[in-house]
Amino acid sequence: MADRRLDGRSVLALVTNYGVEQDELLVPLRELRKDGVDVTVAAVSTDPVQTLQGDKDPGERLDPDVSHEALGAAPHDLLLVPGGTLNADHLRLETAAVDTVKAFAASGRPIAAICHGPWALVEADVLHGRTLTSYPSLRTDITNAGAKAWVDEAVVVDVDGGYPLITSRTPKDLDDFVTAIRDRLARV
Repeated sequence: MADRRLDGRSVLALVTNYGVEQDELLVPLRELRKDGVDVTVAAVSTDPVQTLQGDKDPGERLDPDVSHEALGAAPHDLLLVPGGTLNADHLRLETAAVDTVKAFAASGRPIAAICHGPWALVEADVLHGRTLTSYPSLRTDITNAGAKAWVDEAVVVDVDGGYPLITSRTPKDLDDFVTAIRDRLARV
């Protein structure tokens, strides 16, 4: 994106300190930063985030910018919730993280979640009437959380529920996922 049309936009990536799927965090982070987006990584603590590849092999480590508790009211244009089974399972137990998801949904700001990331949206109870995708094993959880439909597509953008929701299935869908995030940020 040579024209840097996303300068001035900001994204908050919400993770735990262990188990986030490496590419589901780092690919959007790197691509969006190349586009001029200010990406803040918030984790449970300010200790390094250990990513995993395929939920088991250690990946890259990175330092988060802030803890969930210290987020405060700093505005961001979009919330990014990467997956990784361990990350997502622990993230939905973090009160500050779930409260952040609720705040984004209530404010009408976009949320983008991939793979197991929608578990945080299930916990925040913000999926009523929505159409989305995820890693296939979340289908029942999503349906039980009141979603209108779970679909098996690379990326789903649902704008009919109070806030724009962008979801994808797996790291194989990252190109489509990042493109949908870029498109949404261009509208903010």
